Amino acid sequence: MFKLNDELNEAISRIKPAMVATADKEGRPNVSPKGSLRVLDEQHLIFADLLSPQTINNLKENPHIAMIGLDPATRKGWRIWGKVDEIATSGDLYDQISKEYAGKGKVNHIVKILVEKSSLF
Repeated sequence: MFKLNDELNEAISRIKPAMVATADKEGRPNVSPKGSLRVLDEQHLIFADLLSPQTINNLKENPHIAMIGLDPATRKGWRIWGKVDEIATSGDLYDQISKEYAGKGKVNHIVKILVEKSSLF
């Protein structure tokens, strides 16, 4: 079972936005920036979907996801591969994140990702 370490947690919180890659069931790719990506616990990340219908449609068809964060000044960053655990439209976590993003628009979904692999570079 994969666990996020402190160095990776810090890099994810510092480098924004993350670029999130998904693919539909036929393999057509989509990449979307996610400024809301954050660590939920030692195995999961989450992000809020405000305006990403293609990302959500792809994840409903194909739960595999890849993410990258790059600091252009240092050329250092991180990569994560995982699988979507949940796409939430209600519940405590959804309510909490919706309140945080109230001034930025409606949160349509909260996506919870089980991290399977990572690398720092």
